Amino acid sequence: MTAQATVHSPAQHGPDFGKAFKDALIAGIVALAIFGPLVGLETSQNMANELIVQNKLGNALIIVAIVFVGRFLLSAFVFPALASRRENRKPVSAVIADAEARRLRHKRLFRGGIVLLLLYPVIVVTLSGVQGSIKWVDNFGVQILIYVMLGWGLNIVIGLAGLLDLGYVAFYAVGAYSYALLAIHYDLSFWVLLPIAGILAATFGILLGFPVLRLRGDYLAIVTLAFGEIIRLVLINWREFTGGAAGISSIPKVTLFGLYTFDMGASSFARAFALPPSSAYYKIFLYYLILALALFTAFITVRLRRMPIGRAWEALREDEVACRSLGINTTNTKLTAFAIGAMFAGFAGSFFAARQGFVSPESFVFLESVVIVAIVVLGGMGSMVGVAIAAVVMIGGSEMLRELSFLKAVFGNEFNPDHYRMFIFGLVMVGIMLWRPRGFVSARQPTAFLKERKAISADLVTEGHG
Repeated sequence: MTAQATVHSPAQHGPDFGKAFKDALIAGIVALAIFGPLVGLETSQNMANELIVQNKLGNALIIVAIVFVGRFLLSAFVFPALASRRENRKPVSAVIADAEARRLRHKRLFRGGIVLLLLYPVIVVTLSGVQGSIKWVDNFGVQILIYVMLGWGLNIVIGLAGLLDLGYVAFYAVGAYSYALLAIHYDLSFWVLLPIAGILAATFGILLGFPVLRLRGDYLAIVTLAFGEIIRLVLINWREFTGGAAGISSIPKVTLFGLYTFDMGASSFARAFALPPSSAYYKIFLYYLILALALFTAFITVRLRRMPIGRAWEALREDEVACRSLGINTTNTKLTAFAIGAMFAGFAGSFFAARQGFVSPESFVFLESVVIVAIVVLGGMGSMVGVAIAAVVMIGGSEMLRELSFLKAVFGNEFNPDHYRMFIFGLVMVGIMLWRPRGFVSARQPTAFLKERKAISADLVTEGHG
């Protein structure tokens, strides 16, 4: 006999405005207590070099009003609707069917996204012109794709193998400094140094993997965090080799397979094709280069996931004890996860150094690791589409703050929305975790299946298992 889940009769969850007002009032008081000192009081120096306190309570009251209204709407309408939805759950068969439909939608979304990415520079140049496209191609396209690639690399370690790595930015730094030092001292091209940077980063991944073979969970996270800080401190203090806190400048740019450069020389790309001189061509070239690297990362990850090593990663993630009992070599499984994830970070690091022309330890602080981990978690651990969406939301959202100059009409001409980037970043993270606790894409897609692939809905899986 097959058991069907019981379908409850619809429950009445009408808005309780009295309770909603009470909740909103409490939220407003808490917001005033927090934002009153943080936003309402600003310190500055006057002409006599004295520290004075400026009254900005108007800005704080605007934020409090937004919190009050938002909490009232949540308590009056959103939370009752969610409670009613939970009480009217679908049968198990319907839940699985919905998960399979979502899988097909994500597949179509992935294909459509690739087409859009290929046409993105063309669309931007058409809408804003060649010079006007520089900001949109570089600050949004290239920047987001770098974090997509980093997120997909870390997704192997966290999402597939279940190893919490808080020092992933160290491999990013190894790739960047490898390219910078070898390009300057040995005059090697980007195309030669790209695989070398990946191999060196993978070597450091193996060196990190050996000491942490016996560690799991919080202990593993602390050790990887320490590893990231060790790399950063070495970059700062080994001045003779890395340049110290001043970093390394004048890093050679990428050429078009050694055929054309993107400067004003005789062999430049613009002169070869009789185009007006512009730095936009180099930005568009970098966009397609990082897009190719990101798609290469996705392709290798998908192929590895279907191989025995990928299945071993997923077995390790679900239950390490059961993984050992099945005869899987957990040592090799962990080392390969660290090495391959670090290799992709090394590729991204070498591209970052070539793009910036300058690297310093300030570009590889712990906050960068936190951002990459947050992208993986918010996107849905193990989901490549979810990681890409999370990178677009978080990195693209941060860049969009620079374009919100109209907020000065509300908060005053001295208001700079970019100063509140990390604050808004934290609020978005909390909101997404409340809305989608398992990330943007929460359904699990099995790597191995019998006859027919069936997606596993998050509603049928206990938190942290399966």
